[in-house]
Amino acid sequence: MKSFGAKPFLFPMPTYMIGTYNEDGSVDVMMMAWGGICAEDMVALNLEAEHKTVTNLKKKKAFTLAIPGTDTLEESDFFGIASSNKLPDKFERTGLHAERSLRVDAPVIKEYPLTLECSVVEFQTQPYGLRILGKIENVLASEKILDENGKIDASKLNAFAFDQMRNDYYEIGKKVGTAWSSGVHLMKK
Repeated sequence: MKSFGAKPFLFPMPTYMIGTYNEDGSVDVMMMAWGGICAEDMVALNLEAEHKTVTNLKKKKAFTLAIPGTDTLEESDFFGIASSNKLPDKFERTGLHAERSLRVDAPVIKEYPLTLECSVVEFQTQPYGLRILGKIENVLASEKILDENGKIDASKLNAFAFDQMRNDYYEIGKKVGTAWSSGVHLMKK
């Protein structure tokens, strides 16, 4: 095996979109790959304190966390490239649309198929960076990702993952097994 040293090389890494409101009420969205679910109704965002999103989180105490589909890959990537500190019209440049969440003081991006509406619970300043814990208040899903029983079908998300090793994105969606079932036969050995 070849050694690469201490690197953040895990795959897949998520591509989550954090939506907040700026002081003037305009929409801010940034792509986040470092974070995710940390408890039954909690998410963790690992961010650099300099992000405009962090300023917004401190003021509004609310955010949305969405999963983008491949149909918004270019816009979503742009949200990871551009800083709202330097481009105040970042969201408008993409042509995406937002509406106000009914549960938290944050925007819901209409083109994103799955959105968690979250309230900020805690800011944790760690030696390795800033972690923000958020409580999931509600989940919104587009009708286009629901199955015939009204449940969310992950294969319809057309989600994509980030590859930290090569800086590429990969589409996700093909089912290859069933959790707590595919390996259950090994319990009988």
